[in-house]
Amino acid sequence: MKFTEEKLEKAFTELLGQEGFPHHLGITITRKPEEVLIEEDLQTFLLTQYAGQGITVNETKSIILQLKSLSASDLYESNKTFLKQLSDGFILKREDRNQKDIYIQLINYAGLNKHRQPEVDQLISIAAEPEEVYPADNNIYKFVNQLEIIGPEKRIPDGIVYINGLPLVVFEFKSAIREEATIYDAYKQLTVRYRRDIPELFKYNAFCVISDGVNNKSGSFFAPYDFFYAWRRVAGWQKMWMALTVCLHSYKECFTKTVCVILFATSFTFLTAQKRMRK
Repeated sequence: MKFTEEKLEKAFTELLGQEGFPHHLGITITRKPEEVLIEEDLQTFLLTQYAGQGITVNETKSIILQLKSLSASDLYESNKTFLKQLSDGFILKREDRNQKDIYIQLINYAGLNKHRQPEVDQLISIAAEPEEVYPADNNIYKFVNQLEIIGPEKRIPDGIVYINGLPLVVFEFKSAIREEATIYDAYKQLTVRYRRDIPELFKYNAFCVISDGVNNKSGSFFAPYDFFYAWRRVAGWQKMWMALTVCLHSYKECFTKTVCVILFATSFTFLTAQKRMRK
C-alpha cells in the first residue's frame, strides 16, 4: 500500500474523528481569509462557560480583540504570551466596574484529575460510593483541513486542530514514497515557509506534528528539528497497514481530548531572551 500525502491526511482525519474531533473543510469555516481564529467558536465557548458570571457579548469580543492584537512580527514573544494565557488563564476586567472581575480560561480544564483510569493492579479494594459526576466538556473541538490562509503568500496547511476556535496544533504531511519529500521537508515547510508567509497562524500554536506515515514527530514550532521527538507509545489497536500503523497508533495516544487538554494546561516552557535559539 502506497501512502500519498492525500491518504495520510485522510487517515489522520479518520483517527481524529474517532477521538471526537469532527472534520471540517476549510471552505466551511466562517472567517476572513487572512484571519486564523474561529471567532464564533471562541465567543460561543466563553458565553457558555461564563454564563453564570454574566459575561457579556462585548466582554467576549474584547477578549478576542486582545488575542488578535498580539503581534505576528515578534512571533516568539506573542506565542509565549498566548500560551501563558492558555495554560494559566487571566483576569477579565468587567464592563461594569461594580461587578466582580472574572478569571478566564480559554479551555475548560475542569475535572482533568478525575479522568485518570487506574491500572488493574492498582485496584486493591471495592467500596460502595456515590457515582462520580464529571464536569461537562463544553470545549468545541474541530479538525480542519484545506484551510486557505492569506499572508504575503497563500498557504494551505495540511491540518489544524482547533479547540474553542483556537488553532492549537498544526499538521504537515509528506509522502514516504517520494524520495525528494522527507519528514524534514515537512519541518522546513512549517518553520520556514509558513513562518514567513502565514505567521498569524503560529501566534496561537501549542505544538506541531510532522509525519510521512512511517516517521512521525511532534514539537514546538520554535524548536530545532533535533528537538522534535517521535511519539513511540503504541496501545492495542488491530494491525492496519504496516507503515501507517505505528504513526496512527502513536498519535491516538496523544490526540484523545483529555490528553490534548492536559498538554495545553501543563506543557509549555520558554527560554529567556538571552538563551533563545535564533533561526
